[in-house]
Amino acid sequence: MNQKEVKFCIRCGTPVEARKIAGELRPGCPSCGWIYFPDPKVAAAALVEKEDKVLLIRRVMTPHQGKWSLPAGFVDAHEDPARAAERECLEETGLTVHTTKLLKILSGREHPNGADIVLIYKAEITGGILLAGDDADRAAFFSRDKLPPLAFKATIETLSQH
Repeated sequence: MNQKEVKFCIRCGTPVEARKIAGELRPGCPSCGWIYFPDPKVAAAALVEKEDKVLLIRRVMTPHQGKWSLPAGFVDAHEDPARAAERECLEETGLTVHTTKLLKILSGREHPNGADIVLIYKAEITGGILLAGDDADRAAFFSRDKLPPLAFKATIETLSQH
């Protein structure tokens, strides 16, 4: 939810007013004092390698529909980000993985519905059968010298550095 979408106080239902709070105009309740502070959206991705090839999924959703990315998705509230990377990999590729190392933290929202923070984990396959699912229509391993068109800064930067 962005600040423009906040019309009413979530505590008492009073219409909010834009007030300068902590250096920014923020929706605030004139009745009970509640203030809307947006939380960052966090995503987690898995870098899975096998026989010098990297696992990628082809996106069926916008943005970047038809382009390839690391298996990734949003971290749910109260979810360990490493477990989120494992969950997303299973949902999108059919492979069970175990994260072994945090490789990279990226910040900066790339598009309006994107994450503010992306955590990239190295992960190893522990089971499963490669089969695209969720918001991916294909999942495959690619050698780094023959990568398909890539989506997202996080995928591009990770594959160029790791």
